[in-house]
Amino acid sequence: MDKAKIFEKYKKDEDRLLISKLLDKVSLVDKTNKIQYTDFLSPIELQVLKDVLKISKINNYEIFGGLENAQRNMIIIYPEKMEDLFENDSFDYNSICACIRIINDKEQYDHKVYLGGLIKLGIKREKIGDIVVFDNGADIIVTRELRKFLLTNLSELTRFQKSKIEGIDLSEITIKEQEYKEMKIIVSSLRLDNIVSELARTSRSKSNEILKQERVFINYKNENKPTKMVNNGDIITIRGIGKFVIGNTDEQTRSGKTIILIKKFV
Repeated sequence: MDKAKIFEKYKKDEDRLLISKLLDKVSLVDKTNKIQYTDFLSPIELQVLKDVLKISKINNYEIFGGLENAQRNMIIIYPEKMEDLFENDSFDYNSICACIRIINDKEQYDHKVYLGGLIKLGIKREKIGDIVVFDNGADIIVTRELRKFLLTNLSELTRFQKSKIEGIDLSEITIKEQEYKEMKIIVSSLRLDNIVSELARTSRSKSNEILKQERVFINYKNENKPTKMVNNGDIITIRGIGKFVIGNTDEQTRSGKTIILIKKFV
């Protein structure tokens, strides 16, 4: 594994720290012959580490977030002796992840309220996976070691004092489709700076500043070239603004500009 080559590609301190933690876990797996796993990763962090694993030619890993199409996932690195366990889908993910279900008496809360409550208890964001909100409660995916703490302490928060709080098996997590808000934008071309300008509702010059600040990602990879062409199906993430899916790019106005259907993650 050529660490120097890897760090040459990634200049940001936060990326290097993330990568160092991953490589430490890879080394531990080799030394102890036991499973190691990361904290929950954002899609952007996950993409960085997947690229590193590819560069390092490491294949004995699994990505898991507790449910299909999870937005936040762990990387589980396992020794060769456990390869069959993962290939045959026999590994018990409940041994490393847990889910806490909150059922409220009357109140309905949004994602921000549940996350805020966990942070208030002193839990770091990276220890929290997806939070699936439904009409009268939420399923919260966390690292296994937090299960007992949350079952004991969540009810101390005023908003959850009357709530029913229980641990559930990962197979019982509520399945909910990703929600989107649809809108249309009109651009002169599919250049990234045009797209960012419309999505961020700002000027072209300001959109170029956003790109220079490395706040824009295409399919979870950082992109700062204004001339980069965007394609149908691309996922555009703008830090501080939101995450968007590029839809149909075939429709045009009479003046020849392109009308794009956008789905914004909500």
